[in-house]
Amino acid sequence: MRARSVLSKLVTLVLCGVLAGLALAAAVFPANAVLALTAKSASDAFLDLPSDLKTPPPAQRSYVYANDGKTLITSFYDVNREDVPLDDVAPVMQQAIVAAEDARFFEHGGVDLRSVIRAFVANGSGGKVEQGASTLTMQYVRNVLKTDPGLSEKQREEATADTAGRKIQEMRYAVALEQELSKQEILSRYLNIAYFGAGAYGIAAASERYFAKEPDKLTLAEAALLAGLVQSPDADSPIGGDKDRALERRAYVLDSMARTGKITPAQAAEAKAEPLRLKPTEMPSGCTAASDNTWGFFCDYVRQWWMAQPEFGATPQDRERNLLQGGYSVVTSLDPDVQKAAQRNVLDVYGYGSDRAAPMAVVQPGTGRVLAMAVNRHYSLKDTTNQLIAGGGAIDGYQAGSTFKLFTMLAALESGRSLDTGFDAPARFVSQYPASGEGSCDGKWCPSNANPSWMDGYRTMWTGFGRSVNTYFVWLEQQVGADKVVEMAQRLGITFRADSDANFAKDNAAGWGSFTLGVAATTPLDLANAYATVAAEGMYCKPTPVLSITDPSGKKVAAGDPKCERVVSEDVARAATDAARCPVGDQSAFSRCDGGTAEQVSQILGGRPVAGKTGTSEDASTESFVGFTPELAVASIAANPDDPQDHVGSAIQRDVVIAVARTMASALSGQPEKGFTPPSAGAAFGGP
Repeated sequence: MRARSVLSKLVTLVLCGVLAGLALAAAVFPANAVLALTAKSASDAFLDLPSDLKTPPPAQRSYVYANDGKTLITSFYDVNREDVPLDDVAPVMQQAIVAAEDARFFEHGGVDLRSVIRAFVANGSGGKVEQGASTLTMQYVRNVLKTDPGLSEKQREEATADTAGRKIQEMRYAVALEQELSKQEILSRYLNIAYFGAGAYGIAAASERYFAKEPDKLTLAEAALLAGLVQSPDADSPIGGDKDRALERRAYVLDSMARTGKITPAQAAEAKAEPLRLKPTEMPSGCTAASDNTWGFFCDYVRQWWMAQPEFGATPQDRERNLLQGGYSVVTSLDPDVQKAAQRNVLDVYGYGSDRAAPMAVVQPGTGRVLAMAVNRHYSLKDTTNQLIAGGGAIDGYQAGSTFKLFTMLAALESGRSLDTGFDAPARFVSQYPASGEGSCDGKWCPSNANPSWMDGYRTMWTGFGRSVNTYFVWLEQQVGADKVVEMAQRLGITFRADSDANFAKDNAAGWGSFTLGVAATTPLDLANAYATVAAEGMYCKPTPVLSITDPSGKKVAAGDPKCERVVSEDVARAATDAARCPVGDQSAFSRCDGGTAEQVSQILGGRPVAGKTGTSEDASTESFVGFTPELAVASIAANPDDPQDHVGSAIQRDVVIAVARTMASALSGQPEKGFTPPSAGAAFGGP
């Protein structure tokens, strides 16, 4: 480095002297600029120019992978570029770019005085030169200024304008860079920032775009072709440009490599004779280009999640720019096998052509990581409503019916009541909540049971939850306080997206008697994650589609870590889980259960410990089911997203239950059986 520093200082002194003369001015600048230069002004101007070039990271594409960290879901970019180390670039590519653009690259100190003088002589005589006065270092400087995100478009144009001042500044930066960086580093940066045409920035993108391979696999002929493109990238590109011109430029590069001794004339001739073998490849960008067409909605969730993270910028615009230009590597929680099973089972409920939908979400308890998101829809720009995390069309979400009874049970347990809390549930219960019109009795809301002959009678939380007894849970909610039930649901992540629901929760939660029957709009993801909180013994984790995120330098970004907090005690969650085993037929250890609304679930899971709850909204407008084990929670809601008046009917509940259960069985196949932990000894919640 000491020798290079001395060389750079010498170049600076000599350059100042040359700039002081009109000869250099004539060589480098337009003729009308010559008269503007004098010996003193030229040398002073050069020395006084700033030498500290800001080199912000160039825009790079961000990659999104499945949970194995290898299976590409898609990438996001507005500039197709990926930086790679110089060691990952084939030596012939390094040699080709030097031969094509700056044969004396390893000899000069940023400005090649010999080339400058040669250009002057050639220009002065009206002849042509094979290389101009710009070195690779100077070209790198120009590319940095051209792509600096900190500059406005106008500032970038001014910084790279073809003027005398710009050329002098470019030289000043180049000389300073050569004192700070090694030749290998400069070459690496140039290869990663140069434009190679066809939308490919940098050698990694170019190698992939033209030949569908990594840059360390480039052959001599391929490297020479790419090196020949940087002079006129779009005009000479064999993709959408001039193939004959591309071959001429390839031949020029090969001859240059032979002249510099990097290859033999015979090797050059052999490479020239090779036909143009292109494998044009488009790097996917965005969720419509997801590598599997069933992953689009999950991809969309990843994007929406990213846009909500302050770690990626203070504004939505900043966050989007970071996604498109930041060069991040995002390993998501998507499990391709679980996703495949979920998609298959969803389509057994409704096919792609149905107006109705059965969106399904799979969540990992204890982390909030989303393993799969499936729906009988094709993701597209025409229909980007994500029915897994929002409603669709005319609604803000879906009523999930009796699945909300879980929140009443949790609030009751937390208040000190046991699972044995009993009530003689009638066919119709006159509540304390005021009401008018249909469903009212003397000015009070009076809900009824869907199947009186099976549901009426003395009930506890065990049997009331197992048989989904409306009148029992409205009574229980009344004992606890509807506001406590609403607050419990919010603790477990239920978000009120509909304005009417949000206003009720804020202004009249204590009077929201119907809340326990699931009248508030929700989503499969929120519902699955709420039940996952119970499966995780009271530990709520914010839903996330991410396992890990790293920036271009390989540094881990904390935004990808789980964000968890305890929202209910372990014993309360464990007791609720015990009762939640009744609806799904998991009664082997619990004599207190007395039938359930989805007993086939235990059979489908082969007797594995499981819990869950069905839900039917008024007039069977929607049908829901949530199932969970210690390892996962799965929720699905059948509805018509575009027409709330289209009631799906109670018959579809069986299909929804089976779809969820089969998805759980597939996801857990081959895994050791894991049981639920009962409440601690002495906990006053009732037991088997």
